[in-house]
Amino acid sequence: MSSPTSETQDPETLDELNDAYNRLREEIGKVIVGQEDIIEMVVVCLMARGHALLIGVPGLAKTLLVRTLAGALDLDFSRVQFTPDLMPSDITGTEIIQETMDGGRHFEFAAGPIFANVILADEINRTPPKTQAALLEAMQEQHVTAGGETHTLDDPFFVLATQNPIEQEGTYPLPEAQLDRFMLNVWLDYPSFDQEVEVVRTTTAGPHAEVTPVMSAEELEEYQDFVRQIPVADNVIEYAVQLVSRTRPESDSSPEFVEDYLSYGAGPRASQYLVLGAKTLSALEGRMTPVEEDIRRMAVSVLRHRIVTSFNAEADDVSSVDIIERLLDGE
Repeated sequence: MSSPTSETQDPETLDELNDAYNRLREEIGKVIVGQEDIIEMVVVCLMARGHALLIGVPGLAKTLLVRTLAGALDLDFSRVQFTPDLMPSDITGTEIIQETMDGGRHFEFAAGPIFANVILADEINRTPPKTQAALLEAMQEQHVTAGGETHTLDDPFFVLATQNPIEQEGTYPLPEAQLDRFMLNVWLDYPSFDQEVEVVRTTTAGPHAEVTPVMSAEELEEYQDFVRQIPVADNVIEYAVQLVSRTRPESDSSPEFVEDYLSYGAGPRASQYLVLGAKTLSALEGRMTPVEEDIRRMAVSVLRHRIVTSFNAEADDVSSVDIIERLLDGE
């Protein structure tokens, strides 16, 4: 295990983070019924300074979840509805001509909606590739360039993009290389019967619950730094790398079903995000260092969009999640 710094061994900071996380979940729970696993993964992604792709049919409170998270963290929230006619400058901003008091003119940068702490990119697959690329480049670089000047985006900076898994006609699916920029791919399922009853009861009677901020932007940044410094044992890192390596059909360690069902496996970024996600999980739960089980808990969300199934998998009705679960079972 790498030698931890004095900060990572600070039990007081760890306890504060665990307490803040519990209060955060409690505040989100005032508005969002159920979806505990989804909330956990979204918070993990935020704390790890990643970005998330959230997939679910309409009406599952994707927008409400992100808006509630931003409110509970006292962060600036911005929503962009992606449409086929959306241009890159509609997201990043553009140079406009302004008149001065003496009658002169000059260019002034008008910031786009991406200049916020939490950005909801709604239905990202409904806009052309050039507009998708503008968002994804800003996610990667955390700045935009206009008129030859670079403008740094706000910090903390978290993008959550949504996709509707139905009605794919006329959409622009993100290429695998672009999907790799998202730390997690999280799927929302329908609520259980009891949860849906509670949703209907709470949303059709009286005003909505008010969310109280439980963490400032400065505190969030401190916790993000703390998470990065959590120590990890070598066996946990090796387990993550081994799991990712086994998704590659050309690898000597990959099982036969991977060679049959996958065209491409996950790259090194998957290993990085598995470990980073495991560190975040352990810190949120008040544990000083992650274990292999934390890697397993992160596996589906990290790997689902990083492995490409082959025609054989489609013919046999085998999904990427099926393959990941078989790998986790040690097959």
